[in-house]
Amino acid sequence: MRTGMLVLALVLTLGIGMCGRARRDALSVSPSMFATSPLSSTNAAKPDFDKEIKPIFQSRCMPCHFPGGKVYDKLPFDKRETITRLGAKLFTRIKDEKEQRLIREFLGQP
Repeated sequence: MRTGMLVLALVLTLGIGMCGRARRDALSVSPSMFATSPLSSTNAAKPDFDKEIKPIFQSRCMPCHFPGGKVYDKLPFDKRETITRLGAKLFTRIKDEKEQRLIREFLGQP
C-alpha cells in the first residue's frame, strides 16, 4: 500500500502524462484503490446461507446443533437467525481461516 501511495504522489506531483480534466480526475483517486488486501472484493454479494454457510456448520457442529441434537432447541445452527445472533462467538469451533472469512462476509463483518 505504501508503494501505491508513493506512485500516486509522484504522478500527482509531476503530472506525468496528464493534463486538463484527466489531471483533475486523478486528484480524486482514493488511496483505497491501491489496497491489495485479500479480503477486498469487487463482489459485494453476501455468501448464500443454505449453499455456503450451513454446510460449514453441518461439517463442524453436527449432530448437536442440528435436528435431534442435544442443544438444537437452544442453538439451532440450521437457522440463519442463530448464526447472525451469535456472530464471531461461533469461531470457538471453526478454526479454518477460509471458513471464518466466509462467515464474516455473511455476517457483514470485516
